Amino acid sequence: MAGQPAAAAVHLGLDLGATNIKSAVVERRGAHWQTLGTEQTPTHGEEGPAGVIERLAEAGRVAMAEHRGISSVGIGVPGLYYPERGATRFLVNLPGDWDMVPVAPYVGHALGSVPTYLVNDARAFGLAELRLGAGRGAKSMVGLTLGTGIGGVFAIDGHIVQGHDGTAGEMGHQTIDPDGPPCNCGNNGCLEVFTRAEALAEACGAASAEEAIERARGGDAAALAGLASVGRYLGIGIANMVTVITPDRVVIGGGIAAAGDLLLDPIRAEVGRRVHVTSLDQVTFAMAELGTWAGAIGAAIHGAEMAEAAA
Repeated sequence: MAGQPAAAAVHLGLDLGATNIKSAVVERRGAHWQTLGTEQTPTHGEEGPAGVIERLAEAGRVAMAEHRGISSVGIGVPGLYYPERGATRFLVNLPGDWDMVPVAPYVGHALGSVPTYLVNDARAFGLAELRLGAGRGAKSMVGLTLGTGIGGVFAIDGHIVQGHDGTAGEMGHQTIDPDGPPCNCGNNGCLEVFTRAEALAEACGAASAEEAIERARGGDAAALAGLASVGRYLGIGIANMVTVITPDRVVIGGGIAAAGDLLLDPIRAEVGRRVHVTSLDQVTFAMAELGTWAGAIGAAIHGAEMAEAAA
């Protein structure tokens, strides 16, 4: 009947990481989303694909025992996959041969034939921030996750763009220097080469990105210069995306984002130097809000939206 509140639906997200599998249960009531609970369990990647997908299924069973009525499952994976098959193609930082591993069919069957879908973990991060986090209210958004690698995502008209194979938004693999160092993807001079955690540590003369950020906060000149250099490269990459997409919001997350304004200030400055075809007055920069749970939350939202579209 008209005027009645929308019925609530419950959805599960699983975020497959090299160290942990994170789970999040979210509730959707109309356009409103809320997180009902989160858990994590060790991945034990050394067990290989068969062991890992069974651990994914077990994490799902635990969540379903605690939250009744779960109607869809989304699984965020750290790499490439075949969307129509629900199978992985290549997963970064997980041992074993992950090509054509039927992750979604296996987990969906193990959980009682619940509709189950894969999504790249960076796209899951972006979807979570768009619906529940720093991207709320934005019609168009560019997002980056900064860590061991550089994940990317963009949204147009309130929807994350996936592309035909789920790889749309890989901003870390745009070419910044055509003659630059080789990237793990096979290209040369990718944004990721200059801005990933390892590059940040090297630029700052530190043993790790965490040490680099800590030293920069303490006023260390070399660390501040290194952060400024990484921020400049990130600014170049973001400026390219702002020019192409003209987003309302730019959201930055991941471990390196802990540097805050020490990184954001040089990013903003470089974007300001390079973007001249659109007004930056209408582009807001924000740090991600959902932390380490964004991937699992976004996977749950992706599963819910895919199941709704398939209904």
